[in-house]
Amino acid sequence: MAEEAKLSPFDNAKKQLRDAQEILGFSDNDFELLATPRREVSVAVPVRRDDGSVEVLRGYRVQHNWSRGPGKGGVRYAENVDLDEVRTLAMLMTWKCALLNLPYGGAKGGVAFDPSQYSKAEIERISRRYIAEILPVIGPEVDVPAPDMGTDGQTMAWFMDTYSQAVGYTAPGIVTGKPISLGGSLGRAESTSLGVFLTTRAALKRVGVEDMTQATVAIQGFGKVGRDAAHFCHDEGMKVVAISDVYGAIYNAEGIDTHALAEYVDEHGKVVGFGGADPLDPAELLLLDVDAVVPAAVEGVITGENADRVRAKVVVEGANGPTTKDADAILDAKGIDVVPDILANSGGVLVSYYEWVQSRDNFFWDLERVQKAQERSMMQVWDDVVAFADSHKVSLRKAAVAMAVERVLDAHHMRGLYP
Repeated sequence: MAEEAKLSPFDNAKKQLRDAQEILGFSDNDFELLATPRREVSVAVPVRRDDGSVEVLRGYRVQHNWSRGPGKGGVRYAENVDLDEVRTLAMLMTWKCALLNLPYGGAKGGVAFDPSQYSKAEIERISRRYIAEILPVIGPEVDVPAPDMGTDGQTMAWFMDTYSQAVGYTAPGIVTGKPISLGGSLGRAESTSLGVFLTTRAALKRVGVEDMTQATVAIQGFGKVGRDAAHFCHDEGMKVVAISDVYGAIYNAEGIDTHALAEYVDEHGKVVGFGGADPLDPAELLLLDVDAVVPAAVEGVITGENADRVRAKVVVEGANGPTTKDADAILDAKGIDVVPDILANSGGVLVSYYEWVQSRDNFFWDLERVQKAQERSMMQVWDDVVAFADSHKVSLRKAAVAMAVERVLDAHHMRGLYP
């Protein structure tokens, strides 16, 4: 556990890659190639505040791998964004895209600031300046940004407009997660949440829970991912017994009406105080005796310190990196299935791909086509990962990462080393 505390997020990501190396048997030279980001960009993002003062923020874009296609990955706005975090997320995007068989490599970006402390006009100026600074290394065929923590469709609209002004024509394919009116895809907003629900349902069936009306679920986070995931689970008949946000947590053994909760949160800004549930210690949510726990908020919440007290049958990673390396080993030893983030929350990048295709073709799909395609693709990947895990007698995470790494490495070997 002491070792876990010392490891950086990128070191933890490289340990996952090392696990894949042990399964697949590739060389140390190939390991170094896969572990090393192809390009890392750090830029100054000066912004004029509304009071006339000027502040200089720090922005990043990391393109981890291009062997299978252009870079793909979100841009996050958060106070603690740094290069190590961004390069870690870029590597995970490489595996996520490869696992889904998408023609993308992995990338990620971010700007280090707290959006809640800035006006909308200031955030627009930051967004436009950031995309202008990284403009030489992005493009519809080069690297395609998308929303992440702290960013949304409006941010993507500013990105698209800034890029389009620079190149002299409207370029909808430069970003995904755009508003529908600018060429965005139906189903994109809820795609990550739908994927979390689909993999939760599949994981529950894998451990013998066939009747979803008897399934109990606890969801950490009621934001972009957790909120709609809770709705999908509730509408399927599952009992969503606990939900939390940054302000606290609530619990109802008979299940929470997630739609009523959403209305309450829209009015009051937090889940605490909702009349249809009792207060709960947020730290206890992950440790409840339920069928599935869905950490859908931030990274590093299931650790070597609390993993031995997790009682759920399955853990479904709605967030990126919510389970640390030490915790993973503990959960595996306890026989708890962990659906890894590169599979569980991959619906966003999958439907981003559909959006990218639609933008390039100027031909748009209806919602039914989008969601049916998403379910078909994700369930095929689920079956492949389970088959790999069972045949190699490894965890779902090791199986997913190994499958993805093998595809990236195969693409690299086929292309060869230039010059």
